[in-house]
Amino acid sequence: MQIQCKTLTFTVSSISSNPKRPPFRSPVALPPWKQPTLPSFRSSSKSLDLRRCLRNCSSPNQELVVDDGVNGNGSFSEEEEVIELGVEVEEGKVDDDDDDIANQSIWGQMKEIVMFTGPAAGLWLCGPLMSLIDTAVIGQGSSLELAALGPATVVCDYLCYTFMFLSVATSNLVATSLARQDKDEVQHQISILLFIGLSCGLMMMVFTRLFGSWALTAFTGAKNAEIVPAANTYVQIRGLAWPAVLIGWVAQSASLGMKDSWGPLKALAVASAINGVGDVVLCTFLGYGIAGAAWATMVSQVVAAYMMMDALNKKGYSAFSISVPSPSELLMIFGLAAPVFITMMSKVLFYTLLVYFAASMGTSVIAAHQVMLQTYTMCTVWGEPLSQTAQSFMPELLFGINRNLPKARMLLKSLVIIGATLGIVVGTIGTAIPWLFPSIFTHDKLVTFQMHTVIIPYFLALFVTPSTHSLEGTLLAGRDLRYISLSMTGCFAVAGLVVMLLSNGGFGLRGCWYALVGFQWARFSLALMRLLSRDGVLYSEDTSRYAEKVKAA
Repeated sequence: MQIQCKTLTFTVSSISSNPKRPPFRSPVALPPWKQPTLPSFRSSSKSLDLRRCLRNCSSPNQELVVDDGVNGNGSFSEEEEVIELGVEVEEGKVDDDDDDIANQSIWGQMKEIVMFTGPAAGLWLCGPLMSLIDTAVIGQGSSLELAALGPATVVCDYLCYTFMFLSVATSNLVATSLARQDKDEVQHQISILLFIGLSCGLMMMVFTRLFGSWALTAFTGAKNAEIVPAANTYVQIRGLAWPAVLIGWVAQSASLGMKDSWGPLKALAVASAINGVGDVVLCTFLGYGIAGAAWATMVSQVVAAYMMMDALNKKGYSAFSISVPSPSELLMIFGLAAPVFITMMSKVLFYTLLVYFAASMGTSVIAAHQVMLQTYTMCTVWGEPLSQTAQSFMPELLFGINRNLPKARMLLKSLVIIGATLGIVVGTIGTAIPWLFPSIFTHDKLVTFQMHTVIIPYFLALFVTPSTHSLEGTLLAGRDLRYISLSMTGCFAVAGLVVMLLSNGGFGLRGCWYALVGFQWARFSLALMRLLSRDGVLYSEDTSRYAEKVKAA
């Protein structure tokens, strides 16, 4: 709801004892000696706070004209209710701050968060869902090809996550430009980020083509040389979609920065349908195996990218216009993206390390790890929208004009409650599927046995992940980038050492997954300690160090 400011004049009867005194004119507020008799005014059946009107009508050309005429109790009479003040109050267009998420109760906040994050989940679900569909279809035919999907998806999916900085930078820059109501700047930001996404995509496509087989061989080791040809086939086909994937990420993030969370959801639905149908037709009926799954996923990713670019075009922006960024623009993007890149690289390297040690334990172990890790990834992305919500709503409460740290802490409490609830629900469902229905992925009894050995650490790691996303999203919103990057690097170093010790100690796949439990709970604990600290962004009244980071970003 909005207040449209035009010209507002109203007649006041008892402001001054001098009836001949000329009207007082002020573009901002009445003098203190006149404010007690002007607490509010009414229009139609709605009551509006006068100070809010004065706040919203404070530009030089919006003038407050006050004549004599207020009744004795400090309010306007019914006859003098129609006022001209530079504000025309229209039915249904009142800007009520009480509708803001920060001013709602904790239950109201949780409802708004769910409404915002639900459709946005499509942004993170698309890639893991496609890989999960590939895993389910391939597992029905060949345990060897199912094992080959492990290192293949590391190259295709986990390396893709290293470019998550494109998503964060796009959302941040587009949202900032929209706040300035500068459409040309929004278009320019989209154009330069599309260029960066296209450049990175072409670079990764060439890397996959030239070094894909070498990377898979080095990764899997001599003991698993039989899975390299199948894995390389999958990587080479999906590598053709690298430019479309990264361009699609930029387009999706631009839509999210414009508060459009339905675009990613539509792209997810269409792409997942194409991938699912393609897998069934190419793998099950035509017998193309892992190559058919790769083609189906690649085509679905290209279609999803096109849908997001088309959505931007419909909003009035050109998604097919690219611009080469200047050195200063590259430096700005780098300053914002570098800590995010370090954080994502720490996650990717740790999950890659898990796959590496699982691959050294034999074909059945890596096949079981592939199933569990894909279902785990599919479940964890449901918590990512909580991080996006924190990054969207926290900055105003932390650094805005109406800065309010108690409301920021209450909003975080809502996010953590939702995260804990989501962790229980998703953890239970995610654990039940491979435990009760392993035949969805494989009929190999040995693979099923290995899957069941990691059920407990699987649930423990999955349960805490959504709440961790809420905390880390708040740190990102507070621009505490140095801390989050250093803490993530520390978690990776310690957890990586634990993985090596447990693997060499004969704990097998179970040791890898208990190391993952430690990694996730360490992230949660460090982020929570930082936010509860009196020097943290949620408690400290000194915003100079954080404000500098906001300004630099």
